[in-house]
Amino acid sequence: MALATPPRALFFDVFGTCVDWRATVTHALHTQAHAALNSATASLATTVRMRASDMLLQDWATFAQQWRNTYKKFTKSVAADDTVPWKTIDEHYLDSLKELLVEWQLEGLWMDDEVRALSLVWHRLDPWPDSSAGIQALNKLFYTVTLSNGNMSLLSDLAEHGSLPFTHIFSAELFHSYKPSPKVYLGGVQKLGLQPLECAMVAAHLNDLKGAKENGLQVIYVERPEEEDWSKEDVDAARREGWVDLWVAKEDQGEGIKGGFVSVAEKLGIVIEESPSRRRSSTTR
Repeated sequence: MALATPPRALFFDVFGTCVDWRATVTHALHTQAHAALNSATASLATTVRMRASDMLLQDWATFAQQWRNTYKKFTKSVAADDTVPWKTIDEHYLDSLKELLVEWQLEGLWMDDEVRALSLVWHRLDPWPDSSAGIQALNKLFYTVTLSNGNMSLLSDLAEHGSLPFTHIFSAELFHSYKPSPKVYLGGVQKLGLQPLECAMVAAHLNDLKGAKENGLQVIYVERPEEEDWSKEDVDAARREGWVDLWVAKEDQGEGIKGGFVSVAEKLGIVIEESPSRRRSSTTR
């Protein structure tokens, strides 16, 4: 066991840790923009049509990142100040999408019902290749529990869409706050009837893990592409300081389905059995 105190439950951040939000959201924005531009029934203002026509895939990737950044700003503000009006992540993503369309001079590209439907793209984010297999392996020894800022319906849809076999679905919505508020970390622990040290937070973001650590949980860092907000200097300092209990760096992970959570499972002493189909294919090559 790579952790000094074997946990009974693993809490999982979801956006970026379990699912690749960036690829899914960028693709959806790009695809829906082309659909609007090519629609025989859409009546677009000339300026909007020209603006959208000029946007390349990387422009929609920038739009997606800004959309995600509004989420980070919103959740941090609620976590830090109980007087900030609380709303679900679904509500936030719809409101912020409308605001970004105005900011990007794209208002009118989609009808109101299309904007609402597009805002729900966060319910169908594709998982990282290792997520399903890794969670299934970790279920052999631990409760696997979402502890995300996403609302309950969003997390349930993501688990179903990505075949993510969590044993429990918990959301910050249950505690009427957002990470990194102690209400969320300790609320999840109490809901399982455990002590903080019996739980470990799994995330691809050191800020999330820092919040969990400050509330007595163990923490497991899984590096994911482009997910860390901290600077390289701050990341290096965190690694030297050693407050992360288990650090799964990119170089410590396998490729594809063997990376990420599967690497976590192996480091926590779980033997990963290769499926019969994979064994057959390897013997025939």
